[in-house]
Amino acid sequence: MAPRFALIVPTRRAAVVLALAAPVALLVAAVAPGAWIAAPALGGMIFLLVLADALAAGGLREFRVLAPGDVEVGASEHFTAQASFSGGQRARVDSMIACDPRLAPGGRYAIALAGAGREAAGSAGFQPSRRGTGRIGQAWLRWSGPLGLGARQRVVDVDIEVRVWPNIGDVRSPALQTFLRDAQFGLIARRIRGEGTQFEALAEYQPGMDRRRIDWKASARHVHLYAKENETERNNPIVFAFDCGQTMCEPIAGMPRIDRAVSAALATAYVALKGGDRVSLFGFASRPEVMTPFITSASEFHRLQRAAATLDYRAEEPNFTLALATLAGRLQRRSLIVVFSDFTDPTSAELMIESIGRLVSRHLVLFVTLADEELEELSGARPADLRTLSMAVSADLLLRQRALVTRRLKQLGVDVIEAPWRQVGTRLIDAYLAIKRSGAIG
Repeated sequence: MAPRFALIVPTRRAAVVLALAAPVALLVAAVAPGAWIAAPALGGMIFLLVLADALAAGGLREFRVLAPGDVEVGASEHFTAQASFSGGQRARVDSMIACDPRLAPGGRYAIALAGAGREAAGSAGFQPSRRGTGRIGQAWLRWSGPLGLGARQRVVDVDIEVRVWPNIGDVRSPALQTFLRDAQFGLIARRIRGEGTQFEALAEYQPGMDRRRIDWKASARHVHLYAKENETERNNPIVFAFDCGQTMCEPIAGMPRIDRAVSAALATAYVALKGGDRVSLFGFASRPEVMTPFITSASEFHRLQRAAATLDYRAEEPNFTLALATLAGRLQRRSLIVVFSDFTDPTSAELMIESIGRLVSRHLVLFVTLADEELEELSGARPADLRTLSMAVSADLLLRQRALVTRRLKQLGVDVIEAPWRQVGTRLIDAYLAIKRSGAIG
């Protein structure tokens, strides 16, 4: 990219040299007042050295910033800066990139460039902290001369867009792919006998079969033991409902809770699509915001990822009553509804429990929340002083309130998953497979 303008600026080393020269000039003026002209001469000489050193650094022919067009939130990526000079010698080359805060903390990123001859390049890693489109607007390049006294600086318009998508690293993980290949809900679309609740056929009882599957009436008629073979249900509707309110936007281990929830949900959705079920996403805050149609094929999984990317971060309290009532009105048959949410005060928790309770009579509800490891650490801290004791008491009170809410949800018949963010995806997949094997959705 062509630079717009150039500046010649002194470096930190030049400032140090000038500061050291000032006492010398004062000493000369005190010892030999008639030689006062030496002081400005010394300053002028330093100025000329700075100018000559900056010119000796050579001119800039081209400066480029490279960044991936698509990244996943929380994934490690790299900015790359490349500079080409027309000649000269350089002691140091530095660049600063101005970007969206979702790409780098504070909205800027420094890259040191190195290289031999007229080419210099450097890269630095970054981790996007939020979904959305991040823009890289401008970049500054500064290169100093061989003495390190003078430097030249240019500003370049970059104008690059980086789209930050939900993280689906769990979907690509070898462990999950191996599981899907070997599990009964694998890649081959076939009718699976032996589990589930839909009756398929009778088969002769073989040693090792579950005795509870023996059909005693049929066995009595045929004077031989027969066992029931059931078909695993497919085409079950599954809805992942996301609370996009203020509490879910708070960070946990460097990423908002909503993004941790989205990653776990997409991994489970991929398993569900491979198992022949239908998946939809629903997002809400003060009002419903996202409701996708049901996706029926794993080949359309990208549509779920794109829909999840539109879930916005809202600094507002969620309206569970409106959101879940709207969701219930759009569902035509019994479904598995996976609700991702969190709570900080008893009032919002009470409204959430009341709204979820209305769904239980018709649908199967699974409530997922991330364990607050920070609260657990504060609660278990040794009270070395009064401040630590006060924080431990407050944290313990919040944990008790969380336990009370989860207990009330379980009493309503809601399955609850409360796990650390590292384990929530695995726990959710296990819970889904257990529900599917039991045939509780249909």
